[in-house]
Amino acid sequence: MPNRLAHETSPYLLQHADNPVDWWPWSEEAFDEARKRNVPVLLSIGYSSCHWCHVMAHESFEDQETAEYLNAHYVSVKVDREERPDVDAVYMEAVQAATGQGGWPMTVFLTPDAEPFYFGTYFPPAPRQGMPSFRQVLQGVHQAWDERRDEVTEVAGKIVRDLAGREISYGDAQTPGEEELAQALLGLTREYDPQRGGFGGAPKFPPSMVLEFLLRHHARTGAEGALQMASDTCERMARGGIYDQLGGGFARYSVDRDWVVPHFEKMLYDNALLCRVYAHLWRATGSELARRVALETADFMVRELRTNEGGFASALDADSDDGTGKHVEGAYYVWTPEQLREVLGEQDADLAAQVFGVTEEGTFEEGASVLQRPVRDAVFDAEKVASVRERLLAARSERPAPGRDDKVVAAWNGLAIAALAETGAYFDRPDLVEAAVAAADLLVRLHLDEQARLTRTSKDGHAGANAGVLEDYADVAEGFLALASVTGEGVWLEFAGFLVDHILARFTDPESGSLYDTAADAERLIRRPQDPTDNAAPSGWSAAAGALLGYAAHTGSEPHRTAAEKALGVVKALGPRVPRFIGWGLAVAEAVLDGPREVAVVGPSLGDEGTRSLHRTALLGTAPGAVVAVGVPESEEFPLLSGRPLVGGEPAAYVCRNFTCDAPTTEVERLRAVLSD
Repeated sequence: MPNRLAHETSPYLLQHADNPVDWWPWSEEAFDEARKRNVPVLLSIGYSSCHWCHVMAHESFEDQETAEYLNAHYVSVKVDREERPDVDAVYMEAVQAATGQGGWPMTVFLTPDAEPFYFGTYFPPAPRQGMPSFRQVLQGVHQAWDERRDEVTEVAGKIVRDLAGREISYGDAQTPGEEELAQALLGLTREYDPQRGGFGGAPKFPPSMVLEFLLRHHARTGAEGALQMASDTCERMARGGIYDQLGGGFARYSVDRDWVVPHFEKMLYDNALLCRVYAHLWRATGSELARRVALETADFMVRELRTNEGGFASALDADSDDGTGKHVEGAYYVWTPEQLREVLGEQDADLAAQVFGVTEEGTFEEGASVLQRPVRDAVFDAEKVASVRERLLAARSERPAPGRDDKVVAAWNGLAIAALAETGAYFDRPDLVEAAVAAADLLVRLHLDEQARLTRTSKDGHAGANAGVLEDYADVAEGFLALASVTGEGVWLEFAGFLVDHILARFTDPESGSLYDTAADAERLIRRPQDPTDNAAPSGWSAAAGALLGYAAHTGSEPHRTAAEKALGVVKALGPRVPRFIGWGLAVAEAVLDGPREVAVVGPSLGDEGTRSLHRTALLGTAPGAVVAVGVPESEEFPLLSGRPLVGGEPAAYVCRNFTCDAPTTEVERLRAVLSD
């Protein structure tokens, strides 16, 4: 019989709706129940494409005996971390502080007042490699709760007090300058892997936000080392198994240092961020590889993640049916030489094995290989390779597909909107811009209320119950600002303004300028989460700094500019020390040092050829964080168009920064030179 999760909209929670565990969603009622029964709360946090979440669910939460023990001695609460990043952040901080590590599934034991006292991640069904079994943990915690209650509540209280003392206040610090950004670059150089690209050892994550910083730093300073690290890392990833060589798009991370074997889940945020990075790399270098990967990744998002309502789904699972009814990680993506021969015949299978690095021994499990492109394309006949790729892709589409998490997350859709709008504009793909507009329309229609407050998620055209957090407001504003620059439609700037005003009013400490991940009027947790470091996606803090700065550049608003600069105080503090974990903050700091530049393009109409040429040139400028407005003279769509006439009856571009403007130009080459200076 289904439990309480049957009424939820989260695909992850629905996966547990038929468990024998009597799950509760995160709610005050769950904690009331724990108080009434005088039992602790088991909090289990995960997400739908998490491999080990599925493993623990199958081993423990689907087991009748384990479920009966849980139901007798605990109130069990299940949380989708993607729906409730605030709950996840607060307890992850506690787990990391107590154990020195964290991850998902996250398993936390709480008092009925939601105070944590015992922590873990995955627990096996039987003791393994020094880990206790899940049943042993449940029995031990139950015994401690019954026999040593005072000790348990004392530990819980101390943990909460320690967390409260971790509040960050960097708002009064100054914006980072040349010295801090140079130190950050030096720190990245020390951690760079020159043989393989990327930073650090295994597992290796795509460093999207750091790559944006390196591209902006090169654009502003001409530092060749920064560009080299960015372009080499992008090439290594694009040739590795982390990139889907048949269908486009990137997996979450590589388990090895060489980008060969990925953890196969595909996340919307990774692909949105990387699509934009490769588009920006092409803009800086003209690299054909960067162009191909940007477009293939954009096409992957539209083809495989777009929902019926026009938004973008959160993720594709790592696991899928291997054809025998067994769910196996990577089954959809890997190939054996025999499988190549079945699809392609002997001769073309040999070619495919060479092109994609498929060996008899295999690079993955049980003799299968993850497809790569280890050898440069010039060695092979491009038409032949394209034919092989198409046939393999068609054959793969017949395999059981990985599951899709269909919920639409506002923040990640904001990132996708920015990526698709810019990629579509750069490569003359109006269909990609239209996909960005459709997703933006969905967010306005479904996720925004009358006060322009954001809902975090929706599914199947129904808004979820959870309030948007800082990253939602910031990333959606970023997407709307990119859409405004690409389309020339000022309504997107207006919507971005509503969102950044919420950031100022509800997420910013009025005294220090520090930022919080949840609004002042949000549900009270044991602590108000606050994390300025970039992890898988830009932190809400650094994303907010970027959106505030972009909006200020468009409008001349001093409060938004000041708030952006105050928020960057944290980058001054952390950038030189941990540059890998504040890449987007460093990228925003590059924009501040460059101005950012404000470009207004005016013409008799948006369809006029001269206007379009100047507009395209403005969008292709590499100046960090530059904003672009396009329209007819004295249009009220954008403040930057005010007082900007045609020049001699011709379309013209006006470029300003730091309260100083260049003479307007009607020449594409002159505008290009100004924006790359």
